[in-house]
Amino acid sequence: MTDAAHEEHDGYDSAPGDENKVDVIAGTKGYMLGMAFAVVLTAASFWVAGTDLIWAPGIPIALGALAVAQMGVHLVFFLHISTGPDNTNNILALAFGILIVILVVAGSLWIMANLNHNMLPMDQLMQMQR
Repeated sequence: MTDAAHEEHDGYDSAPGDENKVDVIAGTKGYMLGMAFAVVLTAASFWVAGTDLIWAPGIPIALGALAVAQMGVHLVFFLHISTGPDNTNNILALAFGILIVILVVAGSLWIMANLNHNMLPMDQLMQMQR
């Protein structure tokens, strides 16, 4: 990048790997750092699931926190999502994707919660099978 381009970019947020698109070594360092974080978080998840050192009801919370951290690593280091002005469409697409996932999960939970209420009693169901 030229000096003018660097000055223009200095005021904005950038994701790891966006520093210099021409320098392959700098881009590879960002990906390797992201991979190291992902491997550490994955190993930590397996450790949390298999250890007795964490209070049993706290294990799902710990796994959820590690999963959110893992998603953050992937978004920043591999998908290069940042708050820069050139990433507005990426952030909007990410927000829309999150909305869709929330709708699918909430709808599934709602359907499963009301499934027994909407089912026929077992004696009526058995009479239908005859």
